[in-house]
Amino acid sequence: MSLAVAVVGGLHTDARKAAVERLLADVPGSVVLHHDLATAVAGTVVRTVRDRGGVLSAGEAPLVNDCACCALREDLVPELRRLADEGTTRLAVVELWDSVEPKAMAEVVASGGLTVTAVITAVDPALVLPYLGNGDDLAEAGLAAAATDQRTIADTFARQLEYAPVLAVADSPEADDEDRELLAQLHPTARQVPIGAVAGSDAPASAASPLARAALAGFDVEAAAAAQHPACALLPAEADEHGVSTLVWHRRRPFHPERLYAALEDLTCAAARSRGRFWLADKPDVLLHWDAAGGALCVESAGPWLAGLPDAAWELVPPVRRAAAALDWHPEHGDCCNHLVFTSPGLDRDGLAHLLESCLLTDAEYAAGRDAWKRLPPAFDTLLEI
Repeated sequence: MSLAVAVVGGLHTDARKAAVERLLADVPGSVVLHHDLATAVAGTVVRTVRDRGGVLSAGEAPLVNDCACCALREDLVPELRRLADEGTTRLAVVELWDSVEPKAMAEVVASGGLTVTAVITAVDPALVLPYLGNGDDLAEAGLAAAATDQRTIADTFARQLEYAPVLAVADSPEADDEDRELLAQLHPTARQVPIGAVAGSDAPASAASPLARAALAGFDVEAAAAAQHPACALLPAEADEHGVSTLVWHRRRPFHPERLYAALEDLTCAAARSRGRFWLADKPDVLLHWDAAGGALCVESAGPWLAGLPDAAWELVPPVRRAAAALDWHPEHGDCCNHLVFTSPGLDRDGLAHLLESCLLTDAEYAAGRDAWKRLPPAFDTLLEI
């Protein structure tokens, strides 16, 4: 029997635990591995392996370089290999601790030669907006995975949500249409599976719940990583339903660095979530990543635009990146562009679009050309740590 591995994560602890229990109940021969990082401050990580009947084994994994997630990486693959060698487990559910992000763990499992069949983030729709709006540091909430962990609740939750192709959705009485619409617009390509859905009583014994089927459906680690890269991320589309809007803003003219920098606070606070790629006039060859949640913005360089690379270097670029650029290619600027997406209840679409437009180069500035653009004041150097 080959071992299938499903990674289940999420900051919504009750929803995550409910999803894990549903999988234990619905998949015969399943076990759950969980590394509890709550004791990491004391220097250890507690690992338990259990099935539906209770705990099968427990142990401690020492911290690696004061990093609880590093300890998890070192301990997880050997445990999964042990289960695979025993040959009695059909599905190993890796239940991630609250703030652990599924991308890193799925890649660790796959690099260990094991088969990841699903990555699932469990969500309570009523908690989506409160968590996206929570700019507190994980450390303040007792959820940091290392002493150096500087992530916030909002950005961690956003990545957990957007990486997973399957969302296990709790049946939350507090959730309304706006909550559910926000979840749908934030990750429109995700398959939403109700945690409580089970096979009917008259179903054949071989039937599985929707969540169980999702856990065994298959997962492509490389494709999932590519879908997160700012150059080729599949961003949400325009939408406006139940009081929630998504504005997709796409322009072929670079931003003026000083005007954009002056508008950052207003742009960051305009939506519960915004992300995408953007083009600064003083750095015309650099693809910049925009990632905002919880009132905080992260701006990073994601390498060069393909338009700025010599032809010989294209062979070194992943095919998915070349394909994404080809779909968005402009005869003059290549793949250089601004492509930003803002999603929020009560979004002021017109005001936001007007503010973004005001940050672009004027006609005269644009006509001055690239050499003049590069001489503009480098307002983003501090943010980019240049």
